[in-house]
Amino acid sequence: MPNIASVLKAEIVRLARKELRSEVDSIRKALMAARAESAALKRRVSELERSVRQSARAAPARPPSPTAVEEGADKFRFRASGMASNRKRLGLSAADFGLLVGASGQSVYAWEQGNARPRGKNLAAIAALRGVGKREVVERLAALKSGEQS
Repeated sequence: MPNIASVLKAEIVRLARKELRSEVDSIRKALMAARAESAALKRRVSELERSVRQSARAAPARPPSPTAVEEGADKFRFRASGMASNRKRLGLSAADFGLLVGASGQSVYAWEQGNARPRGKNLAAIAALRGVGKREVVERLAALKSGEQS
């Protein structure tokens, strides 16, 4: 005949397993739902990242500043060495070149050294001087200087 203690122990183990199984099943179902939701969120994030990359490729690198749009400065490239060589080609001092582009001689030196960048109106004036010859520059400079003195 079986021992009453072993029978009681077996019944307690059986009931404990039954209770644990019901608890574990509910936790397992919640875990499966959380995993499914996590996978759905990961898919959504990857779709959004792909969309951002595509829109970044389609959009310009940086939006133009309001002053650049007004003055059309975004059309011109600026290289300090290019401006310096153009000034030397024309045989102008920094002060004369500054007078032609509407700035001071110190500003011209700062631009050539790369310590500063010209603003929109100055950039447009520098670009306008690129294709101009020495004679025309001398005429413009003379007109500006005579306008200053009167």
